[in-house]
Amino acid sequence: MRAVLQRVTRAAVSVEGQVVGAIDRPGLVALVGVARDDGPTQVETVVRKIAELRILEGERSVEDAGAAVLVVSQFTLYGDTRKGRRPSWSHAAPGAQAEPLVDAVVEGLRARGIEVATGRFGAMMQVELVNDGPFTVLVEAD
Repeated sequence: MRAVLQRVTRAAVSVEGQVVGAIDRPGLVALVGVARDDGPTQVETVVRKIAELRILEGERSVEDAGAAVLVVSQFTLYGDTRKGRRPSWSHAAPGAQAEPLVDAVVEGLRARGIEVATGRFGAMMQVELVNDGPFTVLVEAD
């Protein structure tokens, strides 16, 4: 499982012109990709990292700051571009496997008392954000 974490001042995700999830205060956007061999262990690691990494202003974590998180599924994080001109998606989990794991990340964050907004799994989404810094990190749970 991979998550690209972007520190933001605000963010929103829309589907067909309608906002389906938004955070209107400082926090993180978490673009989450699921690999074919991911499971509960990887979910636990990603939840812990999103909640506890000290990457917000003042070296605080999402939990420390009471910040919000916008979680957006992103299978393209497992695109393999080493050969040719078209990415291969063979390492990305199929939707039926990935969706419950992305949902588990969301529920894991909420169980820690974190405000979480989401995109819509499998939809064509438009993500708008104001990157704070800019500050972006990659979390990998192998």
